[in-house]
Amino acid sequence: MKQAKPILQALTALVLAAVAAQANASEVKHSNYKGWRTLELNNGFAELHLAPDLGGRIIQYKIKDFEFLWVNPSLAGRTPPPEGVGPRGEWLNWGGDKLWPAPQGWSGPDQWPGPPGPALEGTPHTSAVLKLTPFAAAIAHTSPKDPYTGIQFYRQIILPSSSTRVLLESRMTNVDTKPRRWGIWQVTQLNCDAREGKGFNRDVWAWCPMNPKSIFPGGFRVLYGAYDNPAWRPDKERNMMRVNYRREVGKIALDSMAGWLAVAMGKNGYVFVERFQTFPDKKYPDDATVEFWLQGPGTIKVAGKEAVIRDTPEDAPPYMEAEVLSPFAELKPNEMYVFINEWFATNTGGSYPILNCTKAGVMCEEMKARVKGNTLTLTGRFGVFYHGRAGLAFYDDEHNLKAPAEAKLPVSPLQPLVLSDATLLTSGTEVPEAATRVALFVNDALGVTQGELAEVPLEREGGQPEKK
Repeated sequence: MKQAKPILQALTALVLAAVAAQANASEVKHSNYKGWRTLELNNGFAELHLAPDLGGRIIQYKIKDFEFLWVNPSLAGRTPPPEGVGPRGEWLNWGGDKLWPAPQGWSGPDQWPGPPGPALEGTPHTSAVLKLTPFAAAIAHTSPKDPYTGIQFYRQIILPSSSTRVLLESRMTNVDTKPRRWGIWQVTQLNCDAREGKGFNRDVWAWCPMNPKSIFPGGFRVLYGAYDNPAWRPDKERNMMRVNYRREVGKIALDSMAGWLAVAMGKNGYVFVERFQTFPDKKYPDDATVEFWLQGPGTIKVAGKEAVIRDTPEDAPPYMEAEVLSPFAELKPNEMYVFINEWFATNTGGSYPILNCTKAGVMCEEMKARVKGNTLTLTGRFGVFYHGRAGLAFYDDEHNLKAPAEAKLPVSPLQPLVLSDATLLTSGTEVPEAATRVALFVNDALGVTQGELAEVPLEREGGQPEKK
């Protein structure tokens, strides 16, 4: 199987540009998060705490003072036992984000019967600080070799400067003497606590496009819990799965090929985003690219038996798992498979839906562009991933650029981009007569275009001008 190109190569252009640019440098330092020995990645916009002793977890991801990941308060500061499991062989759910092998199951050696899975997620991993560039910091984690699955995980966690972007390169190597077939399963536990007061946050929503050609009836499949769980809210008109955290146990699978999911954390406006590779022609564990697990009380079937999750803070803490899976990798001895994905975070200014996601940010209210005389009016709401500037580019029907693109509006992941307030974006802007569409794009702090937030038709009063 072909290996993906290392992320280090993708950062070459960043190195050359960053030398002469003003940007917040990323740094690595030793830290102590909730009593654990951790390593901190920080660039002034995003902050990560990595816990190599806790199975190589990313134990926290935050922007400003907002922490996205759920962390088990009952285990805070505790040292993992050498066996990687509790005294009765139980799973020690530390929280955060980790890698598991997929598929999960209890029917044979080609399924992973965890958690717990001591070698891969319950015992210390080795860590190394990677020297990449003055403006990108990185840490690598290597798991022990797992005798059950025959694999070993290696993961690079890279934080470039001046954004909330985190690049994750996960490698799975067959360390056995026979062929092995597994997928990489990334499990991210997101905190659904009320934060202020008691209880849970009823306004946590996950968003993920459904596959219009899904093999699942209705676009998704219930893996655990009740099919009529009110948490599952498919929007058939937009072909979008919406998941509302309800503190009722359940899990669904989607065969989405859109390559993104987003979890909006409520009225605080903070949004967690994961973008990932998809391979429509390959076979996936559970036939799924994305799965959502809701931790809460209830009854589920595990290994053919009923399991009751009690309604207690210990058994049913408030969290949602956003899970991304790679395709199956058929690995001969010593062969390696690489799966690459990215995290982002932003603030949209309140409790808004996530209508779309691009490489530059998320859209909460659709963009509209109206032209009246010499005046251009834009509306829309976005959350951006980069500290930099936004600008407009005008195109004709053949997508030929009809005006020089200029980025002049300051943007930040910490603040929403609300176009009705963005007078600097349209002030003095002349709309070319031949233009029929306008795109809103984002440049990072180095002046590099990171992508478009939206592209829409121009709505002209009196209709489109005659073509010359």
